[in-house]
Amino acid sequence: MGCLVPAYVGSGIFFLEGSPMGEPRLKAVIMDEQAMERAITRIAHEIIEHNEGSENIQVIGIIRRGETLANRLASEIEKIEGKRPPVGSLDISFYRDDVMRHIQPVVHGTNIPFEIDSKDIILVDDVLYTGRTVRSALDALMDYGRPKSVQLAVMVDRGHRELPIRADYVGKNVPSSHEEDVRVCARPLDDHDAVEIWGIEGGER
Repeated sequence: MGCLVPAYVGSGIFFLEGSPMGEPRLKAVIMDEQAMERAITRIAHEIIEHNEGSENIQVIGIIRRGETLANRLASEIEKIEGKRPPVGSLDISFYRDDVMRHIQPVVHGTNIPFEIDSKDIILVDDVLYTGRTVRSALDALMDYGRPKSVQLAVMVDRGHRELPIRADYVGKNVPSSHEEDVRVCARPLDDHDAVEIWGIEGGER
C-alpha cells in the first residue's frame, strides 16, 4: 500500500483512526512536508561542513525514494555552494540477500553516469531499518569503482539494526516497533510529502 493523505490533523502530529479491523492503518504522521524540507536543508549543511565543501561530493540515491531524496539533497547543496554535485541512482535488486526468495525482482536500472573512484559518495535512502538494504547498496556500489568514502544519509532511522551499519546524516530518529511500518512519502512517487507510521496487518492494535 502506498502513502495516503491523513484524515485528521493534530498539533504537529497527525492521526487517522477508525480503520477497519485487520487492515493496515495510519497511526501517525511524524514529519510533514515542511519538516522534511528542513531536514534536507540541515543534512545538506552537515554534509558540506563534514566534507569541507562539495567539490569532491557525488550523491547517489537507492531506488526508488532514495533517488528522489538524493535529487532534492543535491539541489539544496547547489543552493548553498552554487554548484550542483553529480547525482546518480542505484538499483540493488540483484544484490539483496533475499533475492532468491523473489521469483521476479522488480528491476529499475542503475544510473551512475560518472566515475566514483576517489570521490566522497553520499549514499541516500529513505528509511534505515535492519541495515540490509544499505549492505546490498554498498556491494552494488563497489562494482562501479573505489570511492574515497561512502557516507550514508537517510530521512528516517527507525532502529532495529541487524548489521553494524549506521547513518552519518539523519533527518529524524523514529523509535518504532517491529509491528509498525515507517513510510517516507515523496513526490512525485507519492501525492504528498510526509513520514508516516502505519500499523501492520496482524500486528499490535
